[in-house]
Amino acid sequence: MLQTPYYLIDKARLKPNLEKIARLREASGAKSLLALKCFATWSVFDFMAEYMDGTTSSSLYEVKLGYEKFGGETHAYSVAYADHEIAEVLENCDKIIFNTLHQLERFEEPSRGKTRGLRVNPGVSTSEFDLADPARPFSRLGEHDPKAIEKVADLVSGFMFHCNCENEDFDRFDAMLGHIEQRFGYLVRLMDWISLGGGIHFTGEDYPLDRFAERLKRFAGEYGVQVYLEPGEAAITDAATLEVTVLDTLFNGKDLAIVDSSIEAHMLDLLVYRETAKLAPNEGPHEWMVCGKSCLAGDIFGEFRFTEPLKPGDRLSFRDAAGYTMVKKNWFNGVKMPAIAVKELDGSVRLVRDFGYEDFVAALS
Repeated sequence: MLQTPYYLIDKARLKPNLEKIARLREASGAKSLLALKCFATWSVFDFMAEYMDGTTSSSLYEVKLGYEKFGGETHAYSVAYADHEIAEVLENCDKIIFNTLHQLERFEEPSRGKTRGLRVNPGVSTSEFDLADPARPFSRLGEHDPKAIEKVADLVSGFMFHCNCENEDFDRFDAMLGHIEQRFGYLVRLMDWISLGGGIHFTGEDYPLDRFAERLKRFAGEYGVQVYLEPGEAAITDAATLEVTVLDTLFNGKDLAIVDSSIEAHMLDLLVYRETAKLAPNEGPHEWMVCGKSCLAGDIFGEFRFTEPLKPGDRLSFRDAAGYTMVKKNWFNGVKMPAIAVKELDGSVRLVRDFGYEDFVAALS
């Protein structure tokens, strides 16, 4: 048995998401690129590449990772490219997407000969969190003025719209796409390709995949464009767990259990968005607050129910621990970083990466 803590990627849980992605491509013609900002654990890229068309990035290092480890199409995007990195970005991508007109014009000459795109901000989004809302007031994420964009339309062959966030509602997606068509449709007709970004949870159990495919196919046909999607969470939802062990228990008005992990260090997105970790099963007469081992007072995974009282040595398994976890893990408090393991389709488990003191030291100076 592996030493906790560790992330366990289960290919049997990953595969159904990927199969839906492939089915959507067949039915709609839309291509899907893995959003590396959400999930970049390259030990399973060969498996994912069988079902997806490539990767999309948010930085130079993600571009290089996608190009070197995933293959297929490599789309480069960044909120801002630096002068010293633009050449390397161009060397490692098939398409480069600029965030602003200023960046497009600044790097127009070195990017000639490369397929270029521009991020367009339609001014609406589905985000429930101001922190993650690309349409928030004074947003720096993309250009919003159709007339200004029209002036440089001949410099790009595609647009990227990223305005869906945690969107599980097809009708809401349909309305968002309608808004884009109404405001930017005449510009879309000038393009060869359009990326509709990520945040669309079309691999969910009850999502109307056929209606989604029809809408994408109709959009592509109407405007004569190749459609791209950038699934992150949709590709890896519920495909991994964070395995931990109870180290200590105490009572302070509630039963508390301290585990060998940290929400601050190992599931940071939950802390940022004030969400509770998922634990299954979560039933029984005994309610416990499960806490991390860092010194942060609010390092709490959540309150859960158990059939028996927790005790040191008990193993717990936090679900849905793939998206925005491994890419955000950190060395806060020097807490041991979780190892990464993969559960193969035949049920065997292999350790693909462990982290030790040397890695902690190497991350500092």
